[in-house]
Amino acid sequence: MDALRRANDVRAERARLKECLRNGEVGISEVLQDPPECVYTAKVLDLVMAAPKYGRVKANRLLERCRVSSSKTVNGLTPRQRKELLDMLSG
Repeated sequence: MDALRRANDVRAERARLKECLRNGEVGISEVLQDPPECVYTAKVLDLVMAAPKYGRVKANRLLERCRVSSSKTVNGLTPRQRKELLDMLSG
């Protein structure tokens, strides 16, 4: 039961974060720079797509340019991948 409760809490936190991303209250760069624990297991593609102006095609192109798999999780990013993503998102 504890694991189920924790999973529900993580999903709720992640949903709130995605809503903040959509509303522009928090930037995708901030989330990737210092990710909260609730997004460690989230796919990078899902987070980028939650950001304004990023649909599936644009997000996939971004990940391709940074050589990041679309199934990569935030916690699974290498320092190089994280830096490239942050550079592309801020530039």
